Amino acid sequence: MREIKASRITDVIERLCIQANTRLPEDVKEALRQSREKEDWETAAGVLDQIIENFEIAEKEEVPICQDTGMACVFLEIGQEVHITGGALQEAVDEGVRRGYEKGYLRKSVVKDPIRRGNTGDNTPAMLYTEIVPGDRIRITVAPKGFGSENMSAVRMLKPSAGLPGIKDFILEAVETAGRNPCRPVGVGVGMGGTFDKEALLAKKALMRPLNTSHPDPFYAKLERELLEKINAFGIGPQGFGGRTTALGLNIETMPTHIAGMPCAVNMSCHVTRHQTEVI
Repeated sequence: MREIKASRITDVIERLCIQANTRLPEDVKEALRQSREKEDWETAAGVLDQIIENFEIAEKEEVPICQDTGMACVFLEIGQEVHITGGALQEAVDEGVRRGYEKGYLRKSVVKDPIRRGNTGDNTPAMLYTEIVPGDRIRITVAPKGFGSENMSAVRMLKPSAGLPGIKDFILEAVETAGRNPCRPVGVGVGMGGTFDKEALLAKKALMRPLNTSHPDPFYAKLERELLEKINAFGIGPQGFGGRTTALGLNIETMPTHIAGMPCAVNMSCHVTRHQTEVI
């Protein structure tokens, strides 16, 4: 059994909150640059130039890429041979978020109550997701999620009779209906299977898979390519001004489900698809 102090988790999350909000992952930067190379519509090309300039300045000057620094979604893959000591896990995570958002001068966007509102003042609580895995390490991922794109996400409890056409129609409908709202070009995370709650989590986790990778199952890899091609054919383009790139990528994650259901969720992410990971 390996012991890891809760304070160490706090320190890592503090650092990752700042890094995630100031540095785009390399796959996202590369996808934006490739989109710019292929763009022949002057207005769209100009928007992509500004997006690229923006993330380059943010990384160089260590300032937020976007004014919406999001809710802190924290994913912990905890090895079953790990014993966390010196404090409660949720408190350790929240303290890391609290420090990171304060130290990084990041906007605090969390309210205490969904109806009565009232800012918590420190961007806590974090949205914490834990998974027990083999080993004696903890893999920590911080993925700040802005709500311009989160609000455009959707879940649907499809019946098996809807089949593959029903899945395709729902995904394409969700992305097209979002229009220009989610600060395009977007990343599209799709979750299929599980239950009402699991499908949404799968869709969110799909956004953290590199955009330049494909699903290991050839069936779903082909579906990813097909859907991305159809989405980009919408012509909504960067920031909704038209063009070739409506989405930077589309990732699908799946799991088993009930014989009577075919759950599907679409989690949208703007071009600022942020996530940083560290293993301790």
